Amino acid sequence: MSDRPQVLVAGAGPVGLTVAHELARRGLRVRLVDAAAAPATTSRAVATHPRTLETYDQMGVVEEILGRAQQIRAFTMFSGGRRLVRLGADYSTMPTRFPFTAIVEQVDTEAVLRDAVAALGVDVEWGVRLTGFEQKGELVTVGLEHGDGTKESFEVPWLVGCDGGHSTVRKTLGLPLIGETSETWMLADAPVDVELPRDSIYWIHTGAQALMMVPFRRGGRWRLLDTTTAAPDTAAAEIADRFARKLGPGLGRDVRVHPPTWTSVFTFQQRMVPRMGEGRVYVAGDAAHVHSPASGQGMNTGIQEAYNLSWKLAMVEQGFADRRLLDSYSLERVPIGRRLLGSTKKATFLVQLKNAFAPIALPVVFGVIRNLAPLRRKVQRQVLGGISGLQIDYPDSPLTAPSPGGPGPRPGTRASVAAGVDPGDPGCAAWTAELRSVAWKLVVAAGSGERLPASRPWLSVRVLGADAQDARGLPDPHGRVRDALGLQPGGWLLVRPDGYIAARGDRLTEEALEGALAPVRPAAARTVPAAT
Repeated sequence: MSDRPQVLVAGAGPVGLTVAHELARRGLRVRLVDAAAAPATTSRAVATHPRTLETYDQMGVVEEILGRAQQIRAFTMFSGGRRLVRLGADYSTMPTRFPFTAIVEQVDTEAVLRDAVAALGVDVEWGVRLTGFEQKGELVTVGLEHGDGTKESFEVPWLVGCDGGHSTVRKTLGLPLIGETSETWMLADAPVDVELPRDSIYWIHTGAQALMMVPFRRGGRWRLLDTTTAAPDTAAAEIADRFARKLGPGLGRDVRVHPPTWTSVFTFQQRMVPRMGEGRVYVAGDAAHVHSPASGQGMNTGIQEAYNLSWKLAMVEQGFADRRLLDSYSLERVPIGRRLLGSTKKATFLVQLKNAFAPIALPVVFGVIRNLAPLRRKVQRQVLGGISGLQIDYPDSPLTAPSPGGPGPRPGTRASVAAGVDPGDPGCAAWTAELRSVAWKLVVAAGSGERLPASRPWLSVRVLGADAQDARGLPDPHGRVRDALGLQPGGWLLVRPDGYIAARGDRLTEEALEGALAPVRPAAARTVPAAT
């Protein structure tokens, strides 16, 4: 067997590392290059939302990520020295094992993912820059330049560009970034002496503008955001004093800001590509979309894209699926990107809120929200639902079968709701473990007595709630998973490798399963034989 790489991944940030990890976990040979001379020492993205934590769980790295994280369970708003409202986390309508946002410095996220990728035999080649490529038939000829100036021409079946906002891959494909340039803001990471609970993100309106504070786990440090800017060469001590002068009156308490360890003045854009790739070349993360940091969506969206693309590319390269499976990458993720631009534009407006009437209106509006419990819960759920990633779904995907109606999550939505209803339940724990499998999952509720198809390298067949002696049994002693999934005896679910439900039904037949898998499998292997 050839040891030639099957996929070249350009860019070793969180998105590129996720692509490399998931391809290698599925048995593909991966080469991973990055133009930088060494790993980054400063953090950009810091917020890791619940759906991304679920993805990290499926990848097997979530415990290492959480070991470096500050858990956030509230969003607290101040104006003119008064606390207006604290919105607590309420995930009751979207169960998850991770009902919080994890604040993890990007350098830590990358370190965890690099270790995980290295354990699968993939090492980052630093100082290797992709200079261009050309597609010919079933190969991509890639130009690479090494740190010592030597050039390399390299052929590979697939190329994935995770090479950031100035992506060479995107530009070479001729994919335009469609959208607009937005605001210029300042970010700073600094130790802050202030009496505030560290389980919340803080939004502080000063009377003329707004600031944000996000706590890190270590060193009393915070990520500070100012929606007005200082000159890029402003001294660290002056930046610290600038933040302290604004935060103190806004919070109504003493605040001491120490000189920051990192600052960035940047003008962000709200742009995205119209499609996610062409031929044998694809893009993900900042190479496909750039936008406001207001709701911390950039890295999270990129991780979801990486996971979505990787299992599809692996199935195609291994011969388990037709090339058209990869068409679903753009069809699923471009609409998510459009919605993201809309939601981050709204978040940007709310975060900066420079309206002159804000100091008068804010106490009134949030006083009502604070005192009316049903309204407060509704706002909490809407805010969380918009940023958590838990409500992302694929109802219009070619991989999603029409829903038959009835109880339980519908096709196109995540199957992990059954893991979050009661994480301590043994059935929910078994379901969590099952979702970590790289295969498709066909799950049939015990009690039908019907013959089931045989498992395949790409398809795991399990009987939910079966007798412990059944080799394909998936324990559910208290019926929590069955109830959460809305399954009656003989009912079934087909779950994609990324944990989204593709199809469901009340009674499994060969025709029903064949129909659900038809958009995926090669024409030469359409029939799913029953077990003998």
